[in-house]
Amino acid sequence: MDRRVFLASLLSSAAGAQQQRQQSRHVVIISLDGFPAFGLRGARLPVPVLRRLAAKGAMATGGMETVNPTVTWPNHTSIITGVRPSGHNVVINGLVQRKETGTSLRVEPWIDKPQMVLAPTLYDVAHAAGLTTAQVDWVAIHNAATITYAFPEVPRLTDPVVKEMMAAGTISEADVQTFNKGSIVWRDEMWTQAAEHIIEKHKPNLLLYHLLTTDSAQHTYGASSLGGNTALALADARVGRVLAALERAGILARTTVFVVSDHGFKTYKQVIQPNAVLRREGLVTVLEGGKVMCDAWVIPEGGTAMVYITRPETRAQLLPRLQGLFATVRGVARVLDAKAYAEFGYPTTDKGQMADLVLAAADGYSFSGATSGDAVVAVPAGASPGSHGYLSTDPAMDAVFIASGAGVKSGVKLDRVRNIDVAPTAAKLLGVEMRNVEGRVLSEILG
Repeated sequence: MDRRVFLASLLSSAAGAQQQRQQSRHVVIISLDGFPAFGLRGARLPVPVLRRLAAKGAMATGGMETVNPTVTWPNHTSIITGVRPSGHNVVINGLVQRKETGTSLRVEPWIDKPQMVLAPTLYDVAHAAGLTTAQVDWVAIHNAATITYAFPEVPRLTDPVVKEMMAAGTISEADVQTFNKGSIVWRDEMWTQAAEHIIEKHKPNLLLYHLLTTDSAQHTYGASSLGGNTALALADARVGRVLAALERAGILARTTVFVVSDHGFKTYKQVIQPNAVLRREGLVTVLEGGKVMCDAWVIPEGGTAMVYITRPETRAQLLPRLQGLFATVRGVARVLDAKAYAEFGYPTTDKGQMADLVLAAADGYSFSGATSGDAVVAVPAGASPGSHGYLSTDPAMDAVFIASGAGVKSGVKLDRVRNIDVAPTAAKLLGVEMRNVEGRVLSEILG
């Protein structure tokens, strides 16, 4: 045989063997929205599945560090890109839209992923390597071409996975058409059934799966509440169902399961209304019909708020005025400007999404978008709502991190990890590489 032909054949065989090894590997990343790190430290929280996974694998006992702002979309995006918002540019639950100079801004979630996320994702890299990818209720992933199987946050009758589930009798046409009208508990159930279906029918190499009742219950009832803890326990049972589906599919022994969350939670008693402050100062005007004309507009994110100047020509003059104005509002602990953004992992303002200022709430306070009323109001008597979005340096914002299964050592206890470490570690387990990331491979947990 010609030497060149032999070498080519050898290289081809090696490449084929490498791809076969990759395709036999599976990673499932489960996100339990708002599950606080302190929740797992309480011995009496009934989450036996998570505790069993942690005992058989690795756990960050000191919690997982989140990114700013500590809200859903930025953190989910950091989890699967390995970079902070300064790298991927997702700073809110959607894309900030500036439709008209001098008017209020709005947030549009249904923007195609390439326009939303400005960094390569784990599923992009896996797909490029020939692996199959899947997502159930993940975020900032709308119409992602590198997802093989999808059951999105709002399913459509034309979605292939939805068609399969309808044919199997798992979901009805009426369920799909009225999906958003269902309670979050019911939607979580549908998303769980979708994850089970995708695992058993398609056995994807990578599955991203996200549950929301944990977040909704704590928003309503507060952190460490009866309602909140009940939701955490229910989520634990749904993780158990995913493990059972992996076993039925015959791939459990070849699968690594990550259980993470996007942020923690805390309870508040006072609400700061920065747009009402702007209206009092003549910087916001609400016209008949509800249209808002404004020189500045604030988008609340729970424990922080994003201040956008809506008329670029007034920025130099208005910025110091706003800094001074908000610094005097009760409950505002800090006013961050662009000079501080690098320290907190925010993007620069020239990327088009970042605010001109960030307001950070003191303990016991949260922000709202109301345009009327006092600058600060108390929550209704008897209510104990919860929020997140506080600066990531607040320990209450720490998330959970568990890794268990194929390729993970048993009984590893880490102090802290960062959510930007998840993507490079998962990539390593899949036999691919995340390049130019801020996170690192957690080699100490890998066996």
